[in-house]
Amino acid sequence: MAASIVKRVSRVKKLNISHISARYKLLTGFRHFSTSKQWNKALVLGVYENESTDSIDFTGTARKFDEKADGKISQLLLTVKKPLKCGKTRTLHAVDPEFSSVLVTCIGKRGEGYDELETVDKGRESIRAAVAKAVLQLRELGENEIEVDSCGDTEASAEGCHLALFSYDDLKAEKSRKPTVRISCATRYSQDKNSMEKEWRKGAILAEGQNLSRRLMEMPANLLTPTKFAEIIKEQLADKCEVLVRDKDWAESMKMGSFLSVARGSVEPPVFLEIEYKGRQSDSPLALVGKGVTFDTGGISIKPSQGMDAMRGDMGGAACVAGSLLSVSKLQLPVHVKAFIPLCENMPSGSATKPGDVVTAMNGKTIQVDNTDAEGRLILADALCYSEQFNPSLILDMATLTGAIDVALGAGAAGVFTNSENMWNKLQKASVRSGDRVWRMPLFNHYTKKITECQLADLNNIGGSRSGGACTAAAFLKEFVNNKNWLHLDIAGVMSNSGDVAYLGKGMSGRPTRTVIEFINLMSKETNN
Repeated sequence: MAASIVKRVSRVKKLNISHISARYKLLTGFRHFSTSKQWNKALVLGVYENESTDSIDFTGTARKFDEKADGKISQLLLTVKKPLKCGKTRTLHAVDPEFSSVLVTCIGKRGEGYDELETVDKGRESIRAAVAKAVLQLRELGENEIEVDSCGDTEASAEGCHLALFSYDDLKAEKSRKPTVRISCATRYSQDKNSMEKEWRKGAILAEGQNLSRRLMEMPANLLTPTKFAEIIKEQLADKCEVLVRDKDWAESMKMGSFLSVARGSVEPPVFLEIEYKGRQSDSPLALVGKGVTFDTGGISIKPSQGMDAMRGDMGGAACVAGSLLSVSKLQLPVHVKAFIPLCENMPSGSATKPGDVVTAMNGKTIQVDNTDAEGRLILADALCYSEQFNPSLILDMATLTGAIDVALGAGAAGVFTNSENMWNKLQKASVRSGDRVWRMPLFNHYTKKITECQLADLNNIGGSRSGGACTAAAFLKEFVNNKNWLHLDIAGVMSNSGDVAYLGKGMSGRPTRTVIEFINLMSKETNN
């Protein structure tokens, strides 16, 4: 035993002084890792919550591994008389020559499923959280190659791992960055390895889409200007999507006065991105629209300085659209999607829009801009009008639009405003599968009156008071939509994560990217049936 301990210490010591060779592009923040380093191997196994101190309720993979290891796992776990509770872990060493560490994680009670009050699949969420905690603990131990138990839901297991290991530390000194970790599914005991690997790949791609959203949202605004955002998206999506980068002159020719009014205060030129994914031929694509304010000072109605740095994430809607398209294209979903992303900065300057100014949107409606910090709805107005020209079967827009939705829902769910009961039901069903919840908010005429009673123009960009701020913002957007299947997602409350979601680290969350991907997947199945 002493010899094995010395051997273990030597291996950890060697890991700590080994060099991780990493290059990254400053523009995009995407790393390219060398594969020259030595890899240690660890294993994550799942167990169900069990009150008995005489037996362990293993997952199928864990039970077979325990049998292979002559019962060492169960013996060591039963030595501690306190049963594992959901989310708790035990780390074991020297139980198998192939693995330097075996970490056992509790994935909750067997048979847990949809919780009607929580509107979430508790079993899937418990798996995501349990495997996420496991791989993070193993990374801290210095393990850099990990096989992970599918825990009965391979897709959820893959999502939890890949989301948990994300970190945006590309701009830090190399020694301060998190080490890269290789993750794979423990398929060795499965009777259908191909099916399991397919599900693992899907979960990894879902996480990849959200991680792209997170990376874009985290990037400093001086590195992610509207122009650079467009360059990154072209690089990331050009293989499977057509990406058109429209400039200021084009926006002027389209009479996008509302969008351009926001961009006026910045030296950075505005960009309008148009992206098309054709997984199938259709005359009525699904339309995605994302707010792309790459930095928001509030303009002349300037925000308080405290916390303003987080406004680099005010292009969260645009980021989630990009992340959704990345995953949709990699999954090769049989669906036709067109995306529209207006990109600009909202800055105060001598050329910036002033409170009380009146601008004209693409559809001819005039807007009195009484608060320049209510700019997201101004750029979305023209993007929504433009999207209508392509006869979409539905329009889904996403925007970090109002602080009011954060007050109403916090980080618990994204707020959804829609004119379609059918579309709401599908989106809610998608959110149950993803674990990233949504909550329906009212779209009453009561709120429309708040923005149409305007002194100088057809519409006012604010509702006259702070009451119902998220609802009046949605009512404003409704004035630029004719489509009978429209969903507006106000994602300001879920923009960042500070411990609310167990498998997402602190920082920009990329929510609700996976819910939107699942929604598009549902729509593709319905369209092709």
